[in-house]
Amino acid sequence: MSTESTAKQLSIPGVDFHTDEPLVHGNLSFHDITELVSYHTEKKTPMGWYAAFSGASLLLLILLVMIAYLFWNGIGVWGLNNPVGWGYAIVNFVFWVGIGHAGTLISAILFLFRQKWRTAINRSAEAMTIFAVICALLFPTIHVGRVWVIFWTLPYPNQMEMWPQFKSPLIWDFFAISVYFMVSLMFWYVGLIPDLATLRDRTTRKLRQKVLGALALGWTGANRHWRNYEKAYLILAALATPLVLSVHSVVSFDFAVSIVPGWHTTIFPPYFVAGAIFSGFAMVVTLMVVARKVFGIEDIITVNHLEKMNIIILLTGSMVGFAYITEFFIAWYSGVHYEQYAFINRAFGPYAWAYWTMLSCNLLFPQFFWIKKLRRSIPFMFVIVILVNVGMWFERFVIVVISLHRDYLPSAWDYYSPTLVDILTLVGSFGLFFTMYLLFLRFLPMVAVAEVKGVLPEAHPHFYKHSGDGQEADHTVGVTPKRDA
Repeated sequence: MSTESTAKQLSIPGVDFHTDEPLVHGNLSFHDITELVSYHTEKKTPMGWYAAFSGASLLLLILLVMIAYLFWNGIGVWGLNNPVGWGYAIVNFVFWVGIGHAGTLISAILFLFRQKWRTAINRSAEAMTIFAVICALLFPTIHVGRVWVIFWTLPYPNQMEMWPQFKSPLIWDFFAISVYFMVSLMFWYVGLIPDLATLRDRTTRKLRQKVLGALALGWTGANRHWRNYEKAYLILAALATPLVLSVHSVVSFDFAVSIVPGWHTTIFPPYFVAGAIFSGFAMVVTLMVVARKVFGIEDIITVNHLEKMNIIILLTGSMVGFAYITEFFIAWYSGVHYEQYAFINRAFGPYAWAYWTMLSCNLLFPQFFWIKKLRRSIPFMFVIVILVNVGMWFERFVIVVISLHRDYLPSAWDYYSPTLVDILTLVGSFGLFFTMYLLFLRFLPMVAVAEVKGVLPEAHPHFYKHSGDGQEADHTVGVTPKRDA
């Protein structure tokens, strides 16, 4: 009897199997899911992966060359000028921090709210978070100029008897982002442990078995292991949840605590958080649309999952658009000429092209997701999420550059133009991100096998008893017996 037909006939107290849209399609069993996901980490590396990895590595090499060139010549190789002391580096920093928000939100907040649809996408989203934060931390590091003495900026009393200035939002950044990275890394690793044990038990190669065995921490699928695992996962989810809100709020303080027109506003923390979730989910959809097709896991990462993420993109995009409108209203309502001019300059000044690109990509295009047929269309959603990512980068450009290039004194105004080094460094950061992401796809399961099994009807302990198949329930979810050599 198939899983779907059995589920429709069952009537187990407290369990509703009658859902309009199953989380997993294709009537996949526990064994099918394990084989489908694990196969891609065990098979011979395909030529397509080598081609993609070569392209990403080339971009990474460009990044390393640009950083070396920067260290040798100084930050004068960038397009920074007198009023615009923050350029592409800080724009890219805020952009990558925002990209890293969706993973923790999917893993932590949706887990606490018991949203079972997250199980198919949380592993890849968590990996994306870690890699995006690494890309983000790169830019403040190289932005300081004399990177060989960057330890002076760290929050500890150094040999120059300089104590950290805890009133500075840059110090807040250090603590917020480093804690966010460590908690996200632990959360990702703890969720991996059952699947690492599955891969360990399946492999016949000694070296791979030893490496996976060490990483799996002796996992056997015992009841005690599952209890400890669930407690640790819940605690980390509870720790990560406030970080989703605090990290980008703290990043927004880099701007909001200043007196620069266009920055000095209290709407920045919620505005930045909504924008981070907006761009983060757009990047998750971008990656999932491609990965599910290449890896042949459309039955696990279904259109239903993508549609739910598109609905969140629509929601957060509307919140960001509302923030844009609110900023203009408050600037007018304040009666402060400097604030009013800052926003008029954004919309009609020399950088108007960047502002209207931002507004179109972030506010107008996502509104097509109100139409169900469009938000379930793979080609259409792929185009929209690419545009959202473009728009969110331009949002950070608008905030950073346009607010700085014309401030209080017209005599200090200047036009900021990025150099080739700026542009290649931005492009190279995507090489760093995709290099790490491709290594993750090759060597680790991109789907949380144990968690996906946990949302199937068979995971209920009385499933087989009520189905009449005469089978016993499988209590070793997430662990596959070792194959014969």
